[in-house]
Amino acid sequence: MKYKNEIEKYIEDHKQEMIDDIIKLCEINSQKMPYKEGMPFGEGPYKALMAAISMGEGYGFSVKNYDNYVAAIDLNDKEKGLDILAHLDVVPEGEGWTKTEPFKPHIEDGKIYGRGTSDDKGPAVAALYALRALKELNIPLSKNVRLILGTDEECGSECIKHYYKFEKEAPLSFSPDAEYPVVNIEKGKLHGNFVANFEKSTELPRIVSIEAGTKVNVVPPKAKMVIEGLKIDDVKAEADKVSAETGIKFLFDLEPVFEITAMGKNAHGSTPQNGNNAITALLLLISRLKFAKSKQIEILNNLYKLMPHGETDGKSLGIKCSDEKSGELTLAFSLLKVTQDNIDGGFDLRCPICASTKDIMSTLRVKLSAAGVELTNQTMTEPHEVPGDGHFVQTLNKCYEEYTGLKGGAIAIGGLTYVHDIKNGVAFGAIFPGTDTHMHGADEFMVISELVASAKIFAQVIVELCS
Repeated sequence: MKYKNEIEKYIEDHKQEMIDDIIKLCEINSQKMPYKEGMPFGEGPYKALMAAISMGEGYGFSVKNYDNYVAAIDLNDKEKGLDILAHLDVVPEGEGWTKTEPFKPHIEDGKIYGRGTSDDKGPAVAALYALRALKELNIPLSKNVRLILGTDEECGSECIKHYYKFEKEAPLSFSPDAEYPVVNIEKGKLHGNFVANFEKSTELPRIVSIEAGTKVNVVPPKAKMVIEGLKIDDVKAEADKVSAETGIKFLFDLEPVFEITAMGKNAHGSTPQNGNNAITALLLLISRLKFAKSKQIEILNNLYKLMPHGETDGKSLGIKCSDEKSGELTLAFSLLKVTQDNIDGGFDLRCPICASTKDIMSTLRVKLSAAGVELTNQTMTEPHEVPGDGHFVQTLNKCYEEYTGLKGGAIAIGGLTYVHDIKNGVAFGAIFPGTDTHMHGADEFMVISELVASAKIFAQVIVELCS
């Protein structure tokens, strides 16, 4: 491939600088925060954006700031050729970190640990260094490449929606926010919400409250419940049985109230099978405890029947489906808040391209209504597909194969990236096959050699598509 030797040498020579820049960004807690004037997603995302802008300008690029929602770094001033979309915001730090604190990046055994190292600050910086390599090597290009850095990907992508109010899509786009080889299919998505209101019951035993889940797209690792009127020995006896069945641990605290905490394992909402859901395990325990009859208990038991522990395919809700291209529907019961007169819950649903989103929504409304709650959502995001045999996907695969020796291909994911609604948009890297970076979980990391390889691949892709 043309300029391959020059690209490889440049990236290797600047590897430490790239690592240093990743660390600088990952030291910033850029999860979504309360709005401040000039900071649409709060102080953390704003600081990360300013740091990335400073990096881009420091390397001599023209950088455009779109109202502190998004920054765009241009390789040249020629016509649009390729957009690379990455993000600088992160999910909450969560619990269970052992290698380092979430925002104190740590290098060990060839890996960078820290929140955002793989999702998506590490890949974003790898893309920046691809642009830097081509700029400083003076490799001639006939079209522009724009690196677009958003700050709200994890909470609705309002940043990119804002960007496209001002700009048109490039003819081709990819996001280094997934895995290799090429992700040409992204499933449909629903971040479902349901609510119920009812009369408060004073009968004992009863549930006082439940607080569970961190974000709708994260399998909940913890669920807390406060109860009255039950003996701890009776509760423990049932909890031990549930623990043996599910692998969920239960913790107990009697002061100042009787609090039960279910401890599970988090995972990305698009891969709920990789986690162990604390909410559904807690509901299983509730179904076996002898609470007084109430509308609250009736609804919770109904919800458990629709979303039982260990089931992630929507079977009990009547929405199970799958196809060869994009796999099966997935569902994670991810948020639950219960008071003595209200239930508010959420779930993450991803559907394959064969699914009828209209039918899924209709079925959900009927099933949840029968359970005693109201689905508040009106629509869901449709699945996205770019032909796997087209020139764009084939070029990405060619570069990937050349630099890695691995077989390319076209794959589907449950996660949604920035390119989900872009006509010629795919996800490309930066996680290698077989590497579990603990994305959205504790001890998130990125393999340094894979980041270096990604920077080389991205640079070569630009040469092949924009020369």
